[in-house]
Amino acid sequence: MTAGEPSRAVGRFAPSTTGPPHPGTLLAALLSWLDARSSGARLVVRLEDLDPDRCRPEFAEALRDALTWLGLDWDEFQHQSQAREAHERALDQLAEAGLLYPCSCSRARLRELGVRTPDGGFRYDGHCRARSLPAGSWRDCDESLRVRLPEGEIEPNDLGGRSLVQDPAAAFGDPVVRRRDGAVAYHLASVVDDAEVGVTRVVRGHDLAAGTATQMRLQQMLGLPTPSYRHHLLLLERRDRKLAKFHGAVGLDELKPRYDARALCGWLAAAAGLLEAPTATTPGSLLDSFDWSSVGIDDRLVEWNGLTLMSSPVTS
Repeated sequence: MTAGEPSRAVGRFAPSTTGPPHPGTLLAALLSWLDARSSGARLVVRLEDLDPDRCRPEFAEALRDALTWLGLDWDEFQHQSQAREAHERALDQLAEAGLLYPCSCSRARLRELGVRTPDGGFRYDGHCRARSLPAGSWRDCDESLRVRLPEGEIEPNDLGGRSLVQDPAAAFGDPVVRRRDGAVAYHLASVVDDAEVGVTRVVRGHDLAAGTATQMRLQQMLGLPTPSYRHHLLLLERRDRKLAKFHGAVGLDELKPRYDARALCGWLAAAAGLLEAPTATTPGSLLDSFDWSSVGIDDRLVEWNGLTLMSSPVTS
């Protein structure tokens, strides 16, 4: 990049590697790819594989293969687990500012308190907030680590017009930034990794929208830039009379005998509102006319009968 030349926009697709690829993951990947390629942005694929209990190498390999099979490409491919040094620098910075503290509170305790958060979880009440780190370093602590958030509303920019105004300290309480098992927690890892590669636009499902203000607050505390965000519709299924993300109901290996890559791409495009009906196509063909105004806003109910994927509007 020459002096005075504006930096190129950077998008990212950051799925977790906790299961095999499924239609919900592939829809998010397709929309992230279309957003980046239509805007001239670089696209970074980052596999979020920090959870030692749930993330498995075979899921990571299957996801990479699935993206290639569907016809998606990228400019950089990363494993979040390889960014430990950057994550630890951020923890050092927060510790030096006196913002980290150990927390022994269990999820069961927070459930007993019963104060719900915007994403359906349970708010942390600050029970351990007055505690201090061990004399040596946060590295000597075998408990979870939380960060003290300042109070006050902030408003991340959502390109789809969704209001993300929130006081994250009031809505969620202080977030965990390093888990008891030593894994760096989602919010901190995400903002650090985005900054490391210069992400300027984040496209993801709206189930993650409620945590955006917490991430923006961490960016401010660490002196990191804040990208723009766009939160898209979800694919849902009925479970025990409730709606849940269409995750794990059917994997790509089960779909391949019934759908080739063009057919599944067309089904995903129709579910998103980019096509009137499922028609075999490719990501490149969708790119020619892609516009976010064509993407549906409402979630879609998905059913798999062993032969066909069916998508319909969500009704109460």
